[in-house]
Amino acid sequence: MNTSLPAGFSTELHALLGAEGWRTDAAALEAHAQDNSWRHALPDGVALPTDRDQVVAIVRACRAHDVPIVARGAGTGTTGAAVPVNGSIVLSFARMNRILDVQPGNRCAVVEPGVLNGELQHVLAPHGLFWAPDPSSAEICSIGGNLACNAGGPRAVKYGTSRDNVLGLVAVTGAGDLIQCGGAYTKDATGYDLTHLLVGSEGTLGLIVEATLKLTPVPVTQAGLRVLYRDADAAAAAVSRLMAQPVVPTRLEFMDARSLELLRRNGAEVPPAGAMLLVEADGDHDTLPYLLQALSDAAEGEGLLALEVAMEGAAREKLWAARKALSPALKSIAPGKINEDVVVPVSRIPDLVAGVQALAQEYTLTIVTFGHAGNGNLHVNILYHPDDADENARAHAALPRIFELTLALGGTLSGEHGIGLAKRDFMAQAFSPATLAAMRSIKQALDPDGILNPGKVLPPVPSTG
Repeated sequence: MNTSLPAGFSTELHALLGAEGWRTDAAALEAHAQDNSWRHALPDGVALPTDRDQVVAIVRACRAHDVPIVARGAGTGTTGAAVPVNGSIVLSFARMNRILDVQPGNRCAVVEPGVLNGELQHVLAPHGLFWAPDPSSAEICSIGGNLACNAGGPRAVKYGTSRDNVLGLVAVTGAGDLIQCGGAYTKDATGYDLTHLLVGSEGTLGLIVEATLKLTPVPVTQAGLRVLYRDADAAAAAVSRLMAQPVVPTRLEFMDARSLELLRRNGAEVPPAGAMLLVEADGDHDTLPYLLQALSDAAEGEGLLALEVAMEGAAREKLWAARKALSPALKSIAPGKINEDVVVPVSRIPDLVAGVQALAQEYTLTIVTFGHAGNGNLHVNILYHPDDADENARAHAALPRIFELTLALGGTLSGEHGIGLAKRDFMAQAFSPATLAAMRSIKQALDPDGILNPGKVLPPVPSTG
């Protein structure tokens, strides 16, 4: 048993949760020590509740004993938000994984946070419905984790992120109080909007124990365009044209020349080009041809090399399989990767792409850029060899320059990965002192003793000494 925990705390949690629900053995601690950021810190214990009442009791016990808590879903996050620093225990929602209700008539589903995104989609399919967020880890990531970091994915350009697709929440605050907000309705002007405040707060304000999700009917049909351009500037300009006309694409993905080289190296049939856009539309059989024509017209312009239409079926699936294979394939270039999901106004994408290319030259680094261009949300991947001290230093020196560029273009630090530990110290550049003070006041109100995911999202208060 871990002796660093306060006397009586482990006994209290063991009595509450039983041997399966309160773990302090080495295997359990190691299994909950990191997320997909590869940061690592052993927790002091792992709590696995099965219902909301147990979550309330755990939080109250932690508050009484001054034990910090880090909530955890499936551990697929990339920012270190689920890493249990500062002597924390992990509260895993793995056993709170029930789909409580599906209401087709209200286009909503009620779920516990441990439900996997992919599992929910399979259950919804027979009803002709889906939940819009589709991060690359959709088959294995949890709904609670999606809500915690406001996950999005390629469909967000038309259907929105997690925050746009949740109607209500039940959560436990840092004071151990159960709060309820929203419900199975799509219009609400009653009081403060706590639902959307909690989404994206990364477990620092409250622990979500139930969510009412907004569902969308599955489209009748869909089709995509593959558009090749002479260079990244031409493709970025096309993104601005595509988003300026009335037809909203379902997906709009950008890949730079390095991305295309990587796809070809891994067997994808992609002709040589300076950049590529994957554009998708959905609708019914009557309207889809007109939607595709409007998108095709907008995609045409200076620097266009080729435009191909892939209707629903194998050809379309092949396009998206190539896109999904891109992120894992980065490991073939270098073992180290800094992946930042910055966002700029769509009209500034050409400037972001050009700026990133200039930084790659300045620091003599391979930087691969791709992502959800329809939202202005590009994944900037700085690739390097950690064991090469000089290259390691250059990679980490380039990172703040990426953020400076993004903020100078009127953008923001994260579109869907969140802040966690990775970007926490850059928050002071993104927000004024008064804005950060307002955020800290909200944190204090909902988590008075600061036990919920301490050290994440908000930077330390500057010293006045």
